[in-house]
Amino acid sequence: MPLTPHVRMLTRYSAWANARLFRALGGFAAAGNTPGAASSLERMLGTLNHAHHIDLIWKAHLQHTPHGFGSRTPEVLLPLDALQAAQAAVDDWYVGYADGLSDEAHEEVVSFAFVDGGAGSMTRGEMLLHIVNHKTYHRGYVAEMLYRAESRPPVMDLPVFLRDAPPGVRAGHR
Repeated sequence: MPLTPHVRMLTRYSAWANARLFRALGGFAAAGNTPGAASSLERMLGTLNHAHHIDLIWKAHLQHTPHGFGSRTPEVLLPLDALQAAQAAVDDWYVGYADGLSDEAHEEVVSFAFVDGGAGSMTRGEMLLHIVNHKTYHRGYVAEMLYRAESRPPVMDLPVFLRDAPPGVRAGHR
């Protein structure tokens, strides 16, 4: 079975999990009543700005366009509302991109330069799996920071997404 439908589903899962996390962070920021909440939120936003920045880099690789970044860390950190909107926009792009990939395009190898200048090549499908995995890692880190700040992170597990997603979404169709 081709992996393309799974990649489509995973880009939707990633967008769903990001939206849940950003909603929770909005509540955390509004509450702001725990000791160290402001510094905790700043660290969380730094992590999520990095994840968004990496999404932009890989989007450029997939499009064969220069990203113009000299680091994996953004020079300017977006505030919560702007970052939430920017992440939702790039998540929508990845969902649409995955939807448009044929099985053949999914397996096409794309050459690119890493930010440090090294040469790389991956299939389009591998790139999409990487961006999903990368954000999952960083969402987990932010969830841990929420726990340490005495706040409960949202449930962002794949089985919960699959349980709650409409059937077409679960199958990787819009």
